[in-house]
Amino acid sequence: QVPLVESGGGLVQAGGSLTVSCAVSGRTFSIYSMAWFRQAPGKEREFVAGISRSGSSTHYGDFVKGRFTISRDNAKNTVYLQMNSPKPEDTGVYYCAAALLISVDAVAGATTRYAYWGPGTQVTVSS
Repeated sequence: QVPLVESGGGLVQAGGSLTVSCAVSGRTFSIYSMAWFRQAPGKEREFVAGISRSGSSTHYGDFVKGRFTISRDNAKNTVYLQMNSPKPEDTGVYYCAAALLISVDAVAGATTRYAYWGPGTQVTVSS
């Protein structure tokens, strides 16, 4: 098991900024590719952003369009998602996930690639 705990969610105004964090327990954080997914009520869980275990590669969902930035600090066992200029349609539960991928620079966008998940943190964007 790889315990993941998200934090930093809450209410933010459209056009503002919010950073959510995910802390990972244990000493093996650096071997995992990490990602953020989100799920809005009545919708499927979708890929928001991912980062390779080396931190050198990142990938974003098409809807991000340069507004969000994923980063990781392997010394702190933490991955971050900085959300700039959020929109009301970004509202949802944001989940952190970890995957074991062969390539040090690999990033995966499918939920099925991720074996470990946090409980989620609610992000609400008001108009």
